[in-house]
Amino acid sequence: MTAKLHEINHPVLQHKLSLLRDKNTNSRAFRDIMNEIGRFLAYEATKDLSSKSINIETPIMEASVPVIEDYPMVVSVLRAGNGLLDGVLDTLPFSAVGFVGMYRDKFINNTVEYYFKLPDKCEGRDVLLLDPMLATGDTAISAIDRLKQYKVGKITMLTVLISPEGLERVQHFHPDVEVYTVSKEDGLNEKGYLLPGLGDAGDRLYNTK
Repeated sequence: MTAKLHEINHPVLQHKLSLLRDKNTNSRAFRDIMNEIGRFLAYEATKDLSSKSINIETPIMEASVPVIEDYPMVVSVLRAGNGLLDGVLDTLPFSAVGFVGMYRDKFINNTVEYYFKLPDKCEGRDVLLLDPMLATGDTAISAIDRLKQYKVGKITMLTVLISPEGLERVQHFHPDVEVYTVSKEDGLNEKGYLLPGLGDAGDRLYNTK
């Protein structure tokens, strides 16, 4: 494991991943499980969030308690990133949300951006970038490139599955980016699908095939 990769081997998460991998899991269940995984990933990735102390009245006495000082911005890579989004926002309900729409065009052999929207005043703000499948790494690299154009703060990527090839490329182009994942996969097949993988996350989330 590299210093910037955090593979979460918790048995509850691994059980949920097994259900996602099963081709017989329907879209409704797939969405629910993906959201649950989003909650876990957000929890793990925000352990070092800064907090400040405020005074409150408990039913017993006055107490000084910690509260989060600044929530990270959440950015979803369309469309599959939205599968994690609600779960992440359950954990971080006051985060602002942005969206990046990209796809890999096989005819021009390049990544095409079709939508990009960030919250106002994003400069210097830390980002959780959501994309459940990091295969070749092309989309992730392009999304990070765009975020850095806006001079955001620390970028942390949340993904369910990642390939060794994709991880190597992301770390080559963006060695500062940390990645939280449930599984580092065996590799990619000739079509660029993760092995053993779970198929096309977008199609399975939204029942488009």
